[in-house]
Amino acid sequence: MNKLKKAVQFEKTGNPPDVVQLVELETGALEAGDALIDVLAATINPSHLLTLQGNYGVQPELPAIPGAEGIGRIVEIGSSVRNVNPGDLVMIPPYSGTWRQQVVVPAERIIVKFPNDGDPVQMSMLMANPPTAWLLLKTVVDLNPGDWVIQNAANSAVGQYVMQLAKIYGFHTINVVRREGLEDFIREAGGDVCVVDGPDLAAQVKVATQSQNIRLGIDAVAGKSTQFLAQCLSDDGTIANYGLLSGSPCQLDPSEIIFRNINLTGVWLTQWLRGRNSTPNLRTAVYDELRGYIVDGRLSANVEKSYTLEEIKIAVAHAMKDGRSGKVVLRPNNYD
Repeated sequence: MNKLKKAVQFEKTGNPPDVVQLVELETGALEAGDALIDVLAATINPSHLLTLQGNYGVQPELPAIPGAEGIGRIVEIGSSVRNVNPGDLVMIPPYSGTWRQQVVVPAERIIVKFPNDGDPVQMSMLMANPPTAWLLLKTVVDLNPGDWVIQNAANSAVGQYVMQLAKIYGFHTINVVRREGLEDFIREAGGDVCVVDGPDLAAQVKVATQSQNIRLGIDAVAGKSTQFLAQCLSDDGTIANYGLLSGSPCQLDPSEIIFRNINLTGVWLTQWLRGRNSTPNLRTAVYDELRGYIVDGRLSANVEKSYTLEEIKIAVAHAMKDGRSGKVVLRPNNYD
């Protein structure tokens, strides 16, 4: 019989800190094609909170273990596994339920290995936010070095990755935040311009960029902020929405759509992972590229605090707070 391991579980949806509970579960049988992984670090992302609330685009059957991404070390492999070995440090395949000490996954789904001397917390964030930033910059508008991009929620993890990737690719970024005092944060993350969201956003951007053409707006907030981004774009520009931090639907004036041909589209990593506009070879290549940037330090996200599984309710409440300065991360096996 397998040894019981700690895991976070939810049996119903609702207020996230209230619905999560710490349980002990058997990890599960190891089949010939499986790998058993010790989870070293796992993130708490906005999408996880939406899942706990019952509001995400894909909901699991309940009871379920939350967590779509993380990093772990291979403990054991099945008899037919050839692509990984015990001791390998790997990205846990997407949507495996990583808020637990151990997980069994099909080894063929493991596509990313990491060196043993890197930062496991930074590595644990590879699966979701960096490729989302890549999709926003590389698949919506055909950008060239020197082009300008504007994004809101720029101090978020995705926002940080957007700034860093834009710098790698030679794009300039206008970074919209929702409170004063983040100029140093944006500069240190590689951003070119920092402005505060509001009805006068277009006027601020015009002055800060000397009226540069901007063809891509990246929207994580929705609500009125979508319209504010639209007013900053050149004619025929595109807004790529990937979040709804405001809790309100995207607002876009018909005059922007009709008279200036401003387009609004959505970007959702889950669809890309499932094969929309992607192939297994492309996904592997993108993750290989992004892994390299994380290993060499060019991609990173601020981490505000890490927690053990025993602290899960506190950790989830922390992740829900506005005004955080970084990510909230779980360390299921209490590794340093």
